[in-house]
Amino acid sequence: MRIDAISIREIHLRLKTAFEASFGKLHERRIVLVEVKSNGATGWGEVTALEGPFYNSETTDTAWIVLRDFLVPLVLGQEPQSATDVPDFSSSLRGHEMAKAALENAIWDLEAQEKSMPLAKLLGGARTEIPCGVSLGIRQNVDDLVSTVEQELAAGYQRIKVKIKPGNDLEPVSELRKHFPAVKLMVDANSAYSPKDAEHLRHFDDYDLMMIEQPLEWDDFFRHAELQAKLKTPICLDESIHNLHQTEAAIRLKACRVLNIKLGRVGGHTQAREIQDYCRKNEIPVWSGGMLESGIGRAHNIAMSTLAGFVLPGDVSASQRYWDADIIEPEVEVTSRGTIKVPDSPGIGYRVLQQRIDKLTVRQETYHATSTVSVA
Repeated sequence: MRIDAISIREIHLRLKTAFEASFGKLHERRIVLVEVKSNGATGWGEVTALEGPFYNSETTDTAWIVLRDFLVPLVLGQEPQSATDVPDFSSSLRGHEMAKAALENAIWDLEAQEKSMPLAKLLGGARTEIPCGVSLGIRQNVDDLVSTVEQELAAGYQRIKVKIKPGNDLEPVSELRKHFPAVKLMVDANSAYSPKDAEHLRHFDDYDLMMIEQPLEWDDFFRHAELQAKLKTPICLDESIHNLHQTEAAIRLKACRVLNIKLGRVGGHTQAREIQDYCRKNEIPVWSGGMLESGIGRAHNIAMSTLAGFVLPGDVSASQRYWDADIIEPEVEVTSRGTIKVPDSPGIGYRVLQQRIDKLTVRQETYHATSTVSVA
């Protein structure tokens, strides 16, 4: 395929309810979408960076700059034989995985359309349904949290993840265990704790948790390894993992027993496939994390989650949990069994609602292989 044109645009989507993690509260998402055109077809990708550099160092605005000034010039006009060639085009750029992923994933969508294959099948996935969990933000009212979990379990979700931070951690977990003694339950700290909290974190061993996600600093394998040796509860790494060699280091250091793969955080489908394959060979279960994506990012997560290494319910959930209306059709829905059916039509498998995206767009730039640029 030849990359004829690339568009980057920013849309704004208001969350139905605010979502709070240890690093702050989100009310609205500023999302950068990437459109790649080749031979009359269009592939879509999504930048999953947040508005500020709190989850990782990338933001909506830094991704825009990196795409515009570096990635688009490197990829525009290229003729990749496969989407797996795309990381080679941008290998000179350090970091900025979420910006890279959006562009690469759009080309995966294009390739799947060109070959008349569902993206999941092109990636090598075999599942026709994926198991789903749900991620719940920090709540100040424990009764509200319990009520929300009841609703999510009634909707079919197979696993509950609860965000925690110092001062809002053991009490909600204890109450949830009293009300739901058998539910698959995990907690996510988003690096809110330090090594001096080790004794406090050991109390989580009393609650039969699936895992505690990223308790310590985002770049610290050594202290995670020390902490894991003190805990019965498995540690899951998230923010720490950006590529395959970091995955290898974390596993060999015994810094975790579970891994969260976020498609944007690891730079796209090519690297995600390699990471899950390495984890599967080393008997480390993986699952798909979420970044409050629109339907485009969610569709890519669904395809990724069909790979063999993804053995735990991920954070891929229904569109209606987050948005009054998504930007794809049909919207992502969860069955009463707590699964999402994998679409079987070519590409990401959902129809992108161009008119709705146009209405939500606040800025847009389009680049053609002839070097002309249009700005909206």
